[in-house]
Amino acid sequence: MNPADVRIAFFDTKPYDKDSFERQNSQFGFSLTFFPNHLTPQTVSLCQDFDAVCAFVNDTINAEVVDKLAGYGVQLIAMRSSGYNNVDLKACADRLKIVRVPAYSPHGVAEYAVAMMLTLNRNTHRAFYRTRDSNFSINGFMGFDLYGKTAAIIGTGQIGRIVCEILQGFGMKVIAYDPFPAKAWAQERGIELVDLEVAYEQADILTLHCPLTPQNIHMINRETIAMMKRGVMVINTGRGKLIRTEDLLEGLRSGQIGSAGLDVYEEETDYFFEDYSNLIVKDDVLARLLTFPNVLLTSHQAFFTQEAIANIAQTTLSNVREFFSGEKLTNEVLPPQKQAKA
Repeated sequence: MNPADVRIAFFDTKPYDKDSFERQNSQFGFSLTFFPNHLTPQTVSLCQDFDAVCAFVNDTINAEVVDKLAGYGVQLIAMRSSGYNNVDLKACADRLKIVRVPAYSPHGVAEYAVAMMLTLNRNTHRAFYRTRDSNFSINGFMGFDLYGKTAAIIGTGQIGRIVCEILQGFGMKVIAYDPFPAKAWAQERGIELVDLEVAYEQADILTLHCPLTPQNIHMINRETIAMMKRGVMVINTGRGKLIRTEDLLEGLRSGQIGSAGLDVYEEETDYFFEDYSNLIVKDDVLARLLTFPNVLLTSHQAFFTQEAIANIAQTTLSNVREFFSGEKLTNEVLPPQKQAKA
């Protein structure tokens, strides 16, 4: 197929997405159309006359959307993210191919997670606003040395491994949990692999770097929080639903959780990446999170570096080229039954 004849509909696009994809598309020559809307059952009708759809983490690609995409003749869903938990894989089976960008900013996300740790611990974000008001008191800003403390890394993919290496540089004791432990890597790096319960019990800082699966939804909950050291710091740059937010709030109120750095939120779809500065946040749980001085909440921006945005566009368009050229799909997401056999 002539690349110019391949029509791709992009959803939930911001100016930086458009700029990056148009720049990278000079190598590919596809026909690109950008929509600011989320892909939902209400907006899926925009996909008529397109060959592929490019979606992001807060788009809704459920069975209803998949049925309509297939009916419109769309052949490919190209996720410009590593996560795809918002895609109904069963509905796509034998109808639509799915590709993703498995790793686009491992260093960026890892560095951001550590930045959240340092900010929360030393209160630099609060100190910035205090000194801007000519208040030079440091009362309430006491932190702790990272040196000698224990960091538990949950998930030892590319991001988790980089976090381990950075925190070892601070002189921290680093332990890690992964359901598929990389024993050779851990031995080489001097990382202690532990059971999940041990990670909860020993961590001064607990940081999540695992994908969201049916098995780990709400892995941070009332019961697991009770296992942790009192005053533990919890960092999540992975997926919002790894944490049951109501239980996190309870832990923060009681002091069991000393601080939390969240770049994701389990009900973020309607809010993150959007400007609500002149509107009311109607999500009561999110609004309560924003009232805690020991919570650092950001809008899913850990990935957001120049390198990552360029890598996302390059890999996504390469995935599209592979599909329409009949090549093997390097980054295909398999349906559940085929994942089990793989």
